Amino acid sequence: MAVPGSFSASLSPAERAAYGRKARGRAPRSSHGSFEAARERPDPVGVIERQSARRLPELVPVRYARMLESPFRFYRGAAAIMAADLGPARDTGLTVQLCGDAHLLNFRLLASPERHLVFDINDFDETLTGPFEWDVKRLAASFAIAGRANGFRAEEQDDVVRTCVGAYRRRMREFAGMRTLDIWYAQDDADRMRDLMASSMDRAARRRTAEATARARTRTHLRAFGKLTRGTPDGRRIAPDPPLVTPLRDLLDDPSAEEKGLREVLDGYTRSLSSERRHLLRHYHLADVARKVVGVGSVGTRCWIVLLLGRDDDDPLLLQAKEAQESVLAPHTDGERYDNQGRRVVAGQRLIQTTGDILLGWTHAVGLDGRPRDFYVRQLHDWKGVARPETMDPGLLRLFARLCGASLARAHARSGDPIALAAYLGRGDRFDRALAAFAQDYADRNERDFEALGAAARSGRVHAATL
Repeated sequence: MAVPGSFSASLSPAERAAYGRKARGRAPRSSHGSFEAARERPDPVGVIERQSARRLPELVPVRYARMLESPFRFYRGAAAIMAADLGPARDTGLTVQLCGDAHLLNFRLLASPERHLVFDINDFDETLTGPFEWDVKRLAASFAIAGRANGFRAEEQDDVVRTCVGAYRRRMREFAGMRTLDIWYAQDDADRMRDLMASSMDRAARRRTAEATARARTRTHLRAFGKLTRGTPDGRRIAPDPPLVTPLRDLLDDPSAEEKGLREVLDGYTRSLSSERRHLLRHYHLADVARKVVGVGSVGTRCWIVLLLGRDDDDPLLLQAKEAQESVLAPHTDGERYDNQGRRVVAGQRLIQTTGDILLGWTHAVGLDGRPRDFYVRQLHDWKGVARPETMDPGLLRLFARLCGASLARAHARSGDPIALAAYLGRGDRFDRALAAFAQDYADRNERDFEALGAAARSGRVHAATL
């Protein structure tokens, strides 16, 4: 696999820093300080419709309805639109493994294999190699949009964005001075997160942070097992909650053929795991499968909950098999092309995350409609803590922005060249201020695109329906 970063290990630190400073000639830091739509900008509704054409038709109206709830919800589902906006613009040439959809809600508390809480990126559906600033811009704009949703003044929104980007820049400078293995092992565990925030939090904020950490620890696979399943005369099964959760037995008159296909999916997935993980899975058998409606941008892609049981009905393992389509970044980069999009997601996640799901894998299957599809598989609900930006005041959102910016820098430093990136960003806040201006421009653009989708729904061009 090609290594992102546009650097060679044979170069000295001074040469790598010089490479980073040279990138300012291709894309001056001030050039990031605005967004102007390209003259031939694609119709944003058309971009969304083209994505929808590859999704389950009965769920597409749900996707539109969720995106129409607010400009922030729209933004969460509009990664393809932003990719099309960023792709034609000049870039730094400083490449990393991108998250591809680095908005603020894709940063959260997660469980490490050692059962520690860590703060990290959690969504990799769009991961691909590309210019580092694409992720930073998507994250920055998400904070401006969230600030607007909360009624913050423009100065407060800018302060949040500058805090986010400044944390990214300063953390990257730290990584530039670290040994390679120290960068690789660095992680943001709950203790480090608490230390980072303690000096800036009042008593109420500290209490809310402690409560969020405690809630994350309760979101285990056993809690999900209790909520999602029930005992039946035939044994433990996934409980119907249509249309959010629909067991396979309720989707088809004869689910045996689809179940056979899903068993093939699981067999292929198992082969993608290391030998000790395959050994672990041999202790479980397939008990039930259900379709699940997930997220905002992902609504309409095929997503399955898989219930496996071990020793008995109280020894569960819940997996999520999610369809992986081509990254929205792919048309705009010359990054590596994968023969399996699930493998792309898994490879990107392993490169970006400091600690990952031990059962993360990928597979390929042919559906009843005869179309081949790629999937990635991971555990469902394992110590996940999700932010609630709508409840945050400017101070708390600023603290969360600081965490996200620092976490994104850690992710980029693993795959890119932190020395070159730090040299490009510099010691001052020029890049921070430029991204704050960009975020405001793009928040304006996002609101107009949101309104365009609303107009399309009112005219009947698209159909929106809530669950």
